[in-house]
Amino acid sequence: MVKKQFPIGIQNLAELRQGNYYYVDKTAKIIELINTSKYIFLSRPRRFGKSLTLDTIAEIFAGNKALFTGLYAEHHWQWEQSYPVIRISFDGGIEGYDDLSLALSDILTALEERWRITNSLKTISGRFQALIQHCHETTGQKVVILIDEYDKPILDSLQNSEKSIIVRNQLRDFYSVIKGQDAHIQFAMLTGVSKFSKINLFSGLNNLYDVTLDERFSALW
Repeated sequence: MVKKQFPIGIQNLAELRQGNYYYVDKTAKIIELINTSKYIFLSRPRRFGKSLTLDTIAEIFAGNKALFTGLYAEHHWQWEQSYPVIRISFDGGIEGYDDLSLALSDILTALEERWRITNSLKTISGRFQALIQHCHETTGQKVVILIDEYDKPILDSLQNSEKSIIVRNQLRDFYSVIKGQDAHIQFAMLTGVSKFSKINLFSGLNNLYDVTLDERFSALW
């Protein structure tokens, strides 16, 4: 018998479950988290399992029941219903306005190709809004939005105050789309290493429930 390994650095639930790794079932708490609020925010240091949590949430909403065989979620989630999931991660090197603009455009282009949407809109915010609406309208189900490392573009540009302000303003415009698309959204969660109240990014998205200090979920991370 091959000895199981510890899943160090693995952020993908499918790889973890299908490989020879140990896995502690946290799906009971994840489902409780999902049911706590429509809009969730979490701040934790890097390497605390935020990305794996988001990936698990994505697989739950996508209806991939096979990954949860033998886990709490297998019998405590309505698997007959799946939802379109929009996932965005800023876990990469973004160090200025041009890089961020290009990164956002590339992210949206990949998502538009996946969902087969032809978009003539030029602005990043307009494309993001159109993507959310398209996913809802074509599937008939509201959209799940998961954003990892929401604050990394700003943290990467802190050494240049002018660029940092530009990046912050662009991200604020991008994130404000989420609140404006409330009628099309089933669930949204943003994670990062900074408290959102200290970065002033969410003046347009002020309905986030911060679970950072919520003791109910301390065992998740």
